[in-house]
Amino acid sequence: MTTRTELLEIIANGENSGVEFKRDHLRTQDLARELVAFSNLEGGMVLLGVEDDGTITGLTRQDLEEWVMSVCRDKIRPAIVPFFEVVRNVEDNNDVAIVRVTRGYDVHALWHNNTNRYLMRVGTQSREASPEELARLFQQRGSIRAELRPVSGATLANLDRRRLRNYFGDIRQQDVPADEDEEAWQSLLINTEIMTEEGVTVGGMLLFGKTPNRFLPHAGIDAVAYSGTEQDYDAQERTALRGPMTPLLSESGDIVENGLVEQALDFVQRNTRVVIEAEGGRRVERPVYPPDALREGIVNALIHRDYLLTSTDIELAVYSDRLEIVSPGRLPNGITPARMRAGTRAARNQILKDVMRDYRYLEHMGMGIPRKIVRGMREHNGTEPGLVEQDERFVVRLFAQAPGA
Repeated sequence: MTTRTELLEIIANGENSGVEFKRDHLRTQDLARELVAFSNLEGGMVLLGVEDDGTITGLTRQDLEEWVMSVCRDKIRPAIVPFFEVVRNVEDNNDVAIVRVTRGYDVHALWHNNTNRYLMRVGTQSREASPEELARLFQQRGSIRAELRPVSGATLANLDRRRLRNYFGDIRQQDVPADEDEEAWQSLLINTEIMTEEGVTVGGMLLFGKTPNRFLPHAGIDAVAYSGTEQDYDAQERTALRGPMTPLLSESGDIVENGLVEQALDFVQRNTRVVIEAEGGRRVERPVYPPDALREGIVNALIHRDYLLTSTDIELAVYSDRLEIVSPGRLPNGITPARMRAGTRAARNQILKDVMRDYRYLEHMGMGIPRKIVRGMREHNGTEPGLVEQDERFVVRLFAQAPGA
């Protein structure tokens, strides 16, 4: 239960992304609007009996709790069950009701005039979500998967048949249709979600596209190497890494054409020094960053980034003291950096994850981050890697050496 002192402090801090003030004599759709917006963000509370300026005017509506519950049942789709309480005698014998909702497991809508209206909380305002914001909301709640969306204008001809033969024939060890049997290829790729009836999926284009960036400009890695510890226009190297995620393999399994992972590893290798150490009386060359940790960071960025964010690429930045891999989008499905360190598994893009795992880029147990990145960096040079969620991006930060070394 909220105490009077706690409530007064909340009111004194004013409205924000999680708090809204309202008189208790408001329209049903207005209360539903605020609760929907909060539920579609991170949750929040409506304080009934408080003016916009924070003045406490108290409650006047009879059967207030019953009315609030009816609003949440009849005006919100799917219905919400809020937490409701009344704090008595907050100021001048006036009571205040608190209607609190948590972050929804579903995307909620205001049902009014036989129409669903999807709202989001943006600062102190509740407004309708744009089509892009709404798509991301449904993705975050697991209702849609961006990787299954058809790519406009992309057909079977835009996929690299060589890589597809590699994957199905050599990696998965299954029968592969003849090149001229377009119908059999279509059937195989539709059944494995690389295509739909409408064309190539986002996941299929990212994995096996001849030129993914022709259709998905944000599919790739922007790589830059700086000579110092800060960003500088005078970089050692800047390049856009482009192409399919998967490599092209020879019959013996050797890489004939690099995929994005190998391109990124090569970029880091040519832009980082080699550490010379004495081992058993011999001089031994050692890379600044352990290959397994570096590969895991790159692969995770490729398969877990939010591909609904179309305005930015993955960023790979090499500094003199560290390396950063920046993946667009928030972490998926309630994952946090702490849960990642513990080995919690959740996939935003399941097809990308499954195919890259088939190529053995990922561990089947999903323990790559705690084992390869966290433990790998500790064993390599005694440093603690950074796993940081910042606004609309996730950053993996590897350090070249321990502080003071």
